[in-house]
Amino acid sequence: MIDPEAARDLLAFYLEAGVDAVLDDEAVDRFADETPPPTIVPRSPDVGERAASGRQTRRAAESPAVVLPPPDAAAAEAREAARSAQTLQDLRAILDRFDGCGLKATATQLVFADGNPQARLMLVGEAPGRDEDIEGRPFVGRSGQLLDRMLAAIGLDRSSVYIANVVPWRPPGNRTPSPQETQVCLPFIRRQIELCAPEVLVCLGGPSAETLLGQKGITKIRGRWFDYDAGSRTIRTMPTFHPAFLLRSPLQKRFAWRDFLAIKKALSG
Repeated sequence: MIDPEAARDLLAFYLEAGVDAVLDDEAVDRFADETPPPTIVPRSPDVGERAASGRQTRRAAESPAVVLPPPDAAAAEAREAARSAQTLQDLRAILDRFDGCGLKATATQLVFADGNPQARLMLVGEAPGRDEDIEGRPFVGRSGQLLDRMLAAIGLDRSSVYIANVVPWRPPGNRTPSPQETQVCLPFIRRQIELCAPEVLVCLGGPSAETLLGQKGITKIRGRWFDYDAGSRTIRTMPTFHPAFLLRSPLQKRFAWRDFLAIKKALSG
């Protein structure tokens, strides 16, 4: 007999991984002649997904196909556009108009930021997931709920921090952003950090730390302080585990707790 709770957990895992359809139980020989296509049985979407799907369908019907520039040209365009932003509102408007990243065409909407732009602490993850893509805010799924609890443990909440991602559009199926996609988006998150001007910056996860600090190996660098060059000033920056990783590896939460205590101490100093 199937355990209902285990089945729900498995379905939740599939949803976060981007699985949205079920194939036939029997394998299909795709090399055989005249093989009929497999029957695809879509799951019933929830209200949020139906709304998101409707927005994507309308946008696809109303918008002409976008021809992307070469990666180098797109990155150069991104750098120039990001430099022109004088405020966070300017930067968001520029990102809304920017068509140099292919992820924009497949995402439901831009996921710019959440929290207080005047906060002393800024946290940067890698890219939005399914829930973030639907709501248009970073870290609102299961990993976001864990992040909220981690912040609450050191006396903070979303009104006292600023949260963003290196890549502001969800990659299809929650896949990892390609190096080209990350490089195109990098000037925008750099400018976002400059305009926010936090006292302390936290890289949530290895990809964020590698992109912003050039440091690899999150298990080796987490909990250490680095200097992030924000142009006119340097910002004390700490890499730590991404909440999604902590959900998969709960034993690592004790190390993240040490990191957050160090962050609290830095903010109180």
